[in-house]
Amino acid sequence: MRTVASKLLRTLPLAGLLAGCATDKIVYRDRDPFNEPPAAALGFLGYYSTENKQTTCGNCHADFQTKWRATAHATTYAGLPASAPTQCASCHAVTERGNMVTQAAGFNTTRNPVYGDVQCESCHGPGLDHVRGVGQGRIVRPLARIGMTGNGTCADCHSDTHHPYVEEWQLSQHARVNASRAANATCAGCHESRQALARWGVTGNYMEKGEATAYQPVAVCATCHDPHGSENPAQLRFPINTADVEQNLCMKCHLRYDAPTNATSSPHAPQGSLLLGTAGYRPAGFVYAEDRIFSSHATEANPTLCAGCHLNRITAPDAQGGPAFQATGHLMRPIPCLDAQGRPTAEDNCNYTPTARSWATCTSAGCHANAAVASAAFNTVRARMRLLANQLWTDSNANGSMQPAPVDAGLLPRVRQLYPQEWSTTDNRISPAEGAEFNARMCGEYGQSTADNSKGIHNPFLCEALLIASINEIQSTYALPAPSPAVQAILDGPVGGKYSHGLRRSSTPIPGHDITVAGSSR
Repeated sequence: MRTVASKLLRTLPLAGLLAGCATDKIVYRDRDPFNEPPAAALGFLGYYSTENKQTTCGNCHADFQTKWRATAHATTYAGLPASAPTQCASCHAVTERGNMVTQAAGFNTTRNPVYGDVQCESCHGPGLDHVRGVGQGRIVRPLARIGMTGNGTCADCHSDTHHPYVEEWQLSQHARVNASRAANATCAGCHESRQALARWGVTGNYMEKGEATAYQPVAVCATCHDPHGSENPAQLRFPINTADVEQNLCMKCHLRYDAPTNATSSPHAPQGSLLLGTAGYRPAGFVYAEDRIFSSHATEANPTLCAGCHLNRITAPDAQGGPAFQATGHLMRPIPCLDAQGRPTAEDNCNYTPTARSWATCTSAGCHANAAVASAAFNTVRARMRLLANQLWTDSNANGSMQPAPVDAGLLPRVRQLYPQEWSTTDNRISPAEGAEFNARMCGEYGQSTADNSKGIHNPFLCEALLIASINEIQSTYALPAPSPAVQAILDGPVGGKYSHGLRRSSTPIPGHDITVAGSSR
């Protein structure tokens, strides 16, 4: 059946049809989503619109474009001083640095502002083949090669004396590769960077993702920093200024076994909860003025918590009058040893004196007046922790394992001699002896790599209260002899009463800290 419309078309004259095609409307053809780059750029596209800071990649990857616009990478070219040497542009623009290209390219060969700033291609490589083939020629960014060797990593720019991020990282514990822990499903989420990202829900693709046996370091650059940008400073994946242990970046790993379990009396990375005042075994009779004991290092005076002490820039003047050396803090040492030029080193066997170490992290926020005051406070706390911990256990043979008396000395080795059953993994209880050992290991110095290892500084007030209560509980529970009058005077005195040199307890936690602890054990 023919429709009315078809009948009308059949009856219209040809001239009428031609007249109907005439129009004064202009038909636009969409512009190509990329600008053809000059041959010298070797396939790098750069900005689609320099004026609007619209990257060519961002024409399709709008979500990444938006996040990138808020990063420091988006303003590196404008921030380059006019007097800067020519070679500085290699890291402040799209070039062969940071990707897999091995010869001069991008801005280094064209000097075109379209390649200004650190854009997507700075890390992913030239995008011409990718846009020509609509997704072909994709270059997946490496997470980071072990040791940051070769080209195509963050080390291409974030290195050298100008900002030695990678050099310092390489000397830190974050750069270690421990195959046994990386292969252990229980440990890998904190001891291997790919597994940490997977545990945090990061699903992006990268070159090392499928290399099952090529274990990566504990944490590479992209473990802590989101290359595409984030709402946190320095493109961190998670905030560092929150007491929410589920969100704090450092505490995602530095807060594991913070109380004894049926399986162990040893702490494992309890730093976060010790800082926040929730770690440790609570002995019978444990009392304090508050439900929790805040370290002065976890109050509003130190809003970035772990990073406030462990990640700080330290300036060392040049001996010849040249530019000062700027340490980035990526050694992660709060009071690092210094070399002859006053530069932080990876060593940790120097004395805790005002000159042998840098105390800048202790003095920069005004918490301690100067290096002498800070070092005195540290040594006071350390001596106090040693004294109390040794009452519980003196590791006489320094092997890190508690031996029954008379091999080791102190209250706990004596309990181990008389009541070895108090250390049982099958009785489904935490005995006072097991709890006291945990507190001693956490706050003392026994060479255990997984303990707190801060010599009490993370939270001297909590450590002192735990140790004193543990000593009293062990003596009363197992009917052991009373300590010397000198030690007993300390046990009977006010908690924290012996501290001096400007160390203080603060009852004002950082905002959001609402964790409480109650009861005699956790």
